[in-house]
Amino acid sequence: QVQLVESGGGLVPAGGSLRLSCVSSGQSFSRYVMGWFRQAPGKEREFVAVRGWISSRAYYADSVNGRFTISRDNAKNTVYLQMNSLKPEDTAVYYCAAGKTIQTVISTNGIDAWGQGTQVTVSS
Repeated sequence: QVQLVESGGGLVPAGGSLRLSCVSSGQSFSRYVMGWFRQAPGKEREFVAVRGWISSRAYYADSVNGRFTISRDNAKNTVYLQMNSLKPEDTAVYYCAAGKTIQTVISTNGIDAWGQGTQVTVSS
């Protein structure tokens, strides 16, 4: 069973950058598709980015495409989310997730594990 722990959240002014990290303590990290989601106050959790175990395959929500980059280091059992040009509307709790396929992770129908979340606040 994979366990995920996020870090790297914080308070940043609009236009700034943050890098989130998610470390897996389980086995076979390289075989998992890894994703990032976020949940703003009063809103449902939404997909942000996903990267397959074949590292070249990555997909992004339209709202973050071109500003955020998901990457992974299988040797460190870690997935990252580099967030640039942050906007106040990016404020949310960010969660990483692990699953078997890109489609089931994006749809959340096939999430094997969630992290506990890390708060990102972007001030205007």
